[in-house]
Amino acid sequence: MNDEKLQKVLARAGIGSRREMERWIEAGRVSVDGKVASLGDRVSLEASVSVDGRAVKLNPQADSQCRVILYNKPVGEVCTRQDPEGRATVFDKLPKLKGGRWISVGRLDINTSGLLLFTTDGELANRLMHPSSGIDREYAVRVHGEVTEEMIKRLKEGVLLEDGLARFTDIQHFDGSGRNQWYHVALMEGRNREVRRLWESQDVEVSRLKRVRYGCIFMPKQVAVGQWIELGQKELNDLCDLVELPRLKLAPKTLEQLKADQRRQRKARPQQSAEPKRGRRGPRR
Repeated sequence: MNDEKLQKVLARAGIGSRREMERWIEAGRVSVDGKVASLGDRVSLEASVSVDGRAVKLNPQADSQCRVILYNKPVGEVCTRQDPEGRATVFDKLPKLKGGRWISVGRLDINTSGLLLFTTDGELANRLMHPSSGIDREYAVRVHGEVTEEMIKRLKEGVLLEDGLARFTDIQHFDGSGRNQWYHVALMEGRNREVRRLWESQDVEVSRLKRVRYGCIFMPKQVAVGQWIELGQKELNDLCDLVELPRLKLAPKTLEQLKADQRRQRKARPQQSAEPKRGRRGPRR
């Protein structure tokens, strides 16, 4: 196998996303064959790689196995592994891993609920998050204020925010009337609070926000707020195909792992969803 970039090899090993590995390399946390690595280094599978002094097992692409979790995030949880303020995090309820860790595919702010993906494969996570992949996200949003056709037209054509031009690729009315209405919106980026800032640019307040789709993965109705499910091989294939990544094998689980996951699921208390209970009628892909 040819040499590959160090951050890509580490990501495939499930240590973290490629971007995160780049930051770790720059911080001097990664060593190759006993020497501190530099960003841009290339390694082979025969190299001795360690992170924070701990050896890392390198896996060839052909032998890569991974897991993918879909989590229905509640409002009030933060998307960090540890919170200095002691708030609940999205990692608290996920199944425990041995020899790897869950990598979050993007983030949702503390006041946004809904679909959040996690994987053990850093390269898959990186491609799903990278803007060049052009993956759209869909949200159910409840807005307070008058929404006009002119406003919707502006939001679809593009609005200049403080960090550049932003727009919804589609907007569909979902439910409600008067000054409190639900819409389904889609956009191709994941900038910080982008959905909220777009609506607020039109002097409309967002009172509820929930992500219901990430690319080809939709939020299943049976997954209550605060609960998760593990995606199967078909969904994993769909995600790999979506980002033009060679298909990965779903990591098998032992009977002990299955029982542990089931116990952890039972402890997760379902929470009340804020979205109206109607059939889905969101933007078309």
